[in-house]
Amino acid sequence: MTLIKAAVAHAFGQPLSIEEVELAHPKPGEVEVTLDACAICHSDITYLDGGWGGSLPAVYGHEAAGRISRLGDGVTGLKPGDAVVVTLIRSCGTCASCCTGRPTGCETAYDGDKGPLSMPDGSKLHQAMASGAFAERVVVAQTQVVKIGDDIPMDVASLIACGVITGVGAVVNAAQMRPGQDAVVIGAGGVGLNAIQGARIAGARRIVAVDMLPEKLDIAMEFGATHGVLATGETPWVEAQQALGRGADAVFVTVGAAGAYTTAPNYLASGGKVIMVGMPATGAASSYEAGNLAAASQAMIGSKMGDVVIQRDIPWIVDLYRQGRLKLDELISAHWSLEQINEAIADTKTGSAKRNVILFK
Repeated sequence: MTLIKAAVAHAFGQPLSIEEVELAHPKPGEVEVTLDACAICHSDITYLDGGWGGSLPAVYGHEAAGRISRLGDGVTGLKPGDAVVVTLIRSCGTCASCCTGRPTGCETAYDGDKGPLSMPDGSKLHQAMASGAFAERVVVAQTQVVKIGDDIPMDVASLIACGVITGVGAVVNAAQMRPGQDAVVIGAGGVGLNAIQGARIAGARRIVAVDMLPEKLDIAMEFGATHGVLATGETPWVEAQQALGRGADAVFVTVGAAGAYTTAPNYLASGGKVIMVGMPATGAASSYEAGNLAAASQAMIGSKMGDVVIQRDIPWIVDLYRQGRLKLDELISAHWSLEQINEAIADTKTGSAKRNVILFK
């Protein structure tokens, strides 16, 4: 066991408590990573607010980067000191989903209650999202990490673990956008900006960003959007269609709001797809006319973590960043210490931040 500092959630909707907790040494097939950075994702906040339920006490955080500090038996291809991105995608490699190239849909259950974390008295401490990265160190499966070069700043690397692969992957993997197609991205936050970048990289003809805040539309233009539409109007899809000259081939809903899913089909062209990226709270429902979708040969497609294969897609994304073709530094709104995590979460909740990043050093 190793004693580490972590931000612990004891009750939903309450501030996190900075405490010393125990971290077990890695088991076979696992690695310990000493973290340098962990970004705050809206999924963490939804869990912290009780939107998806879950076990408590818990350590959240899943968008992280650091260096390997300990190896479990049987781990190959990694050594202490290697810089890695740490994701929540824990895949067994043998279930039906993994064997068909869909590790984000791994069917082998993982129980975070029985993970490497525990309270100092030995009682349960839940490792949320198989990561528990609001902490100085994590122990995760080797399948959750990807080695990167020493030239990638750790705050930037942490973003790749979730927001970047989710947004870019939704475009290239889930939607399989082709050059010349048109996209609408609903929500210009951290994931939405990366969906915009993904559409640009994929060769989209026009990219319309839709958001509630005009300042976020300005930022979306910097990341590759060709047009911006305020979502506060009565029929923003009409304005989007005017910008495109038709409906969109793909509409990416990157916010966890059920209402956004209700209106998303209004933006579509015949044969278009709604890509479901943002995850509303449990029980939140949207509605649509199934007959309209069927008649127009339209589809609604779920996209968990951008349907990525991290060992394939993260090195590609890192290379795009190295070439200057993918904006990552510009996604960071501010840096915070672990002791400031509650302030960082509150700032993220305002909706004005792209990504806030916790630094451990």
